[in-house]
Amino acid sequence: MNDLNNVQQAAVLKLLHALIDQDAARVIVPAYEPRAGFWFGGGNLTEDDAGTLWLVGRYRNFGDSRTGLGAGERGLECALFRSTDRGASFEKVRRWSKTDLTGDYAEVLSIEGTALNRLGDGSWELFVSTERARDYPEEYAGYQKPGTGVWGIERLRGASPDTLDATTLQSVLDSNTPEALHVKDPSILTSGDAAELIFCSHPISWASSNTGLATRASADEQLTVRSWQLVPRGTVWDVAVTRVTGSMHLPRSGVLADAPAGTILFYDGAESLRQLDENPNALKRPRGFSCEELGGAMWAPQGVPGAAQRLSATAPLFLSPHGFRTSRYVNVLETADGLRAIWQQSQPDGSQPLVMNELPSSEVTEILAS
Repeated sequence: MNDLNNVQQAAVLKLLHALIDQDAARVIVPAYEPRAGFWFGGGNLTEDDAGTLWLVGRYRNFGDSRTGLGAGERGLECALFRSTDRGASFEKVRRWSKTDLTGDYAEVLSIEGTALNRLGDGSWELFVSTERARDYPEEYAGYQKPGTGVWGIERLRGASPDTLDATTLQSVLDSNTPEALHVKDPSILTSGDAAELIFCSHPISWASSNTGLATRASADEQLTVRSWQLVPRGTVWDVAVTRVTGSMHLPRSGVLADAPAGTILFYDGAESLRQLDENPNALKRPRGFSCEELGGAMWAPQGVPGAAQRLSATAPLFLSPHGFRTSRYVNVLETADGLRAIWQQSQPDGSQPLVMNELPSSEVTEILAS
């Protein structure tokens, strides 16, 4: 595998810090309440032929999935937004509640990550992860906390994003293996009919968060898991959580003009699923934990995401200036006029609204010029 040299890697890091700029980012979708446990995000940003931007994600209200549904509402609804002014503003056009997404399946207890994908015939599909009132396999029943269920991924279909129809709800990815019983947080690696879908998985014990890859040959086929652990969990700050949330092509200009073709993978990381107690004499640092993950990135050669190399091996790359420094669920839209990045960012009040930062193509060229 051809690696990035030191100059190229430095250029990539410079570009990523300019794109995921915590100070330049602006809130585009606030949480329902300005306090801890409330956020919006976990989705993606797409563009149609008319230049309209479509944004999908989920609202989350206070709750704790580690202790059971009785601790709060948690994932409340999936929502769709539209921008006709290139991202200057976003209008909410659709919402799907837990009841809307229950359909003919078991009751939905919570909603998490989503992903919008355009198909070859111009129609659209929406992947959404839901926790349903299902039991663990009998031999592992003791691991299941009261009031919780099992996570899986479903999809809706529609002629356009704003006509996505809940009656088309179909389960497309689930699991019954103890090492990866819960599957959720879909992310589109390759769009279209023959899609490659990245997803997150958790074991029965909820001790870790891992990244898998599922593929299909056509829009009518069921997804097939190709890897339950596409990239290994890290060894330092991301030893408990390595959840890939988005990707972008490596630009091929300036010092990267001769770089090997590849993909940047953005991921969330954490040292533990629960907040760790620190030794008062130890190095003070953001450590990350469940629902308060930190941001990292990898570089992978073209077409080989499983061979990704960390650009954030010993420390996170992206940290909010506020709260637990949470910066997670990064997703990037590549357009003719530049790059648009969205992510959940911790605020001084503890909430995590969705923020966005834009880099025009001219700035990308300038950053990579030397």
